[in-house]
Amino acid sequence: MAIKPVRKAVFPVGGLGTRFLPATKAVPKEMLPVVDRPLIQYAVEEAIEAGIEQMIFVTARGKSAIEDHFDIAFELETTMRERGKSLGLLDGSRLSPGAITYVRQQEPMGLGHAVWCARDVVGDEPFAVLLADDLMVGKPGCLRQMVDAYDRTGGNLLCAEIVPDDQTHRYGIITPGGRDGALTEVQGLVEKPAPGTAPSNLSVIGRYILQPEVMKILAGQQKGAGGEIQLTDAMAQLIGTQPFHGLTFAGTRYDCGDKAGFLHANLALALEREEISAEVERFARALLAERGAVRAAAAVANDEEGSVACVS
Repeated sequence: MAIKPVRKAVFPVGGLGTRFLPATKAVPKEMLPVVDRPLIQYAVEEAIEAGIEQMIFVTARGKSAIEDHFDIAFELETTMRERGKSLGLLDGSRLSPGAITYVRQQEPMGLGHAVWCARDVVGDEPFAVLLADDLMVGKPGCLRQMVDAYDRTGGNLLCAEIVPDDQTHRYGIITPGGRDGALTEVQGLVEKPAPGTAPSNLSVIGRYILQPEVMKILAGQQKGAGGEIQLTDAMAQLIGTQPFHGLTFAGTRYDCGDKAGFLHANLALALEREEISAEVERFARALLAERGAVRAAAAVANDEEGSVACVS
């Protein structure tokens, strides 16, 4: 049977972003910038590189800034033209008419529910899912690597990453079968296993290529871990009925749903930007040197206090 191409991608962007409050009280977390582009734009550009034609955003109340970002900004663009500024700065945020469809998720019931909300737009085609929280940096991009692998394997494909044993309870974890380079056969999936019970340390991260049959499963899916409808639980039911693989991404993932990971991404990508890298590196080195000096002084002071106490 011929492998259908992946033309559509679902972007679940309806989350509340509570880990970044108060910044995300009025600004969608997907609009938080890494250097000078919002997280959602990185994900969309990755999808375009992979050949995706239709972007499906599953939104919620308070997310209109995402729609505005990918719309024409008439006043801004007119002013830029009048002042002789290149509109190239807006590349990646000005998609062709009809390239984006918006679907509303009325209540936050988990990733599985968000994906299911896109069922009518997905139809009977395979589709990708991209979580903008996971900023994937590599050449080619993560989804491009996955599409290339999918063209060989068909079926369902997950992006996989090895995580430390003490972090497996934070992820969906793969029960691995045979391995062929970066590809691992998926024999089972466990969502956020209890510490010490994970079948491996190969985790599922925020990129998927799925067959449309998963939508039928999600339609009757019960709540799982965290009291939410989990995509992992629905995918697990497809194992054994369709090809299922995990692809270990050749690149770097930044968990931008975490404050430290978000700052790591900003620093790393700033250092790759020719126009600002030297200044950012100078500042980082100076700051670390200053912090090191302060800590050394504090350690000396503590030693001196301890010596005085012993003499007394």
